[in-house]
Amino acid sequence: MPPFPSSVVIREVGLRDGLQSIQTILPTQRKIDWIADAYAAGQREIEVGSFVPARLLPQLADTAELVAYAKTLPDLRVSVLVPNLKGAERAIDSRADLMLVPLSASRAHSLANLRKTPDEVIADVARMRAARDAAGSKTRIEGGIGTAFGCTIQGAVDPSDVLRCMQALLDAGADCVSIADTVGYASPAAVRDLFEKARRIAGERFCCGHFHDTRGLALANVYAALEAGVARFDATLAGIGGCPHAPGASGNASSEDLAFMLADMGIETGIDIERLLALRAKVARWLPDETLRGSLWLAGLPKTFANHTAIA
Repeated sequence: MPPFPSSVVIREVGLRDGLQSIQTILPTQRKIDWIADAYAAGQREIEVGSFVPARLLPQLADTAELVAYAKTLPDLRVSVLVPNLKGAERAIDSRADLMLVPLSASRAHSLANLRKTPDEVIADVARMRAARDAAGSKTRIEGGIGTAFGCTIQGAVDPSDVLRCMQALLDAGADCVSIADTVGYASPAAVRDLFEKARRIAGERFCCGHFHDTRGLALANVYAALEAGVARFDATLAGIGGCPHAPGASGNASSEDLAFMLADMGIETGIDIERLLALRAKVARWLPDETLRGSLWLAGLPKTFANHTAIA
């Protein structure tokens, strides 16, 4: 078995994937406080929002303001999600470091979620790349392939469809690609197999895994992805978030649980877990009517644990 990566980046996506999935609209200043505290805890990549119409997701209407604040923090990589060319243009104007373009490998999910086929999304990425290059922008483009392990609407998704979409995204001009288990159907064996194949196609341009804890396997799936050589993962504080097309979904991998697992394995993340747990407590106060998840906050850090905080 190949060695695990010596360091891993945890991209905090709670401010986007988490907040868009709940009813509470968190005030902008609270979000700024969240970003500041996550940064102080050592997180160096944060997805701060999404450039979608405010009428569709009022929870994320202040994304441009959050990008502007986050860009003042040294060495923080600021990500946003963009669903179309207009969103990409706003991301370019904001000087975000990276824009994530979601693509569903499931045609049925793609039509339900974006009202576009996977191939239409790929064509959008080519237009985004042209707009980015014409603007002389340094904003990177990440093609995020969702429903990679199955879909609540379509059912099975052939791994060959995922890999075809991955190659097409790269050919269209995406700088990197990632794979998401949007509805929580993945198992460790399936993750290891697909991620190894993806790495053979994209190499280091396959940059991230995104796992939901719908059936309690998020961290097990991260472990399998580590075995395949992946060293960057999405997670949300307190495991908030989910997918509107996955009834009963229990949210994303918990940032604090993931940071703890990696640190206990001797893998550097740069995160001070006690500070991250303190931020989680704040977010719990800010979201009193929402369901929060995760196990570390319930049990606490074991006495045998040494907090690893070296910056990855």
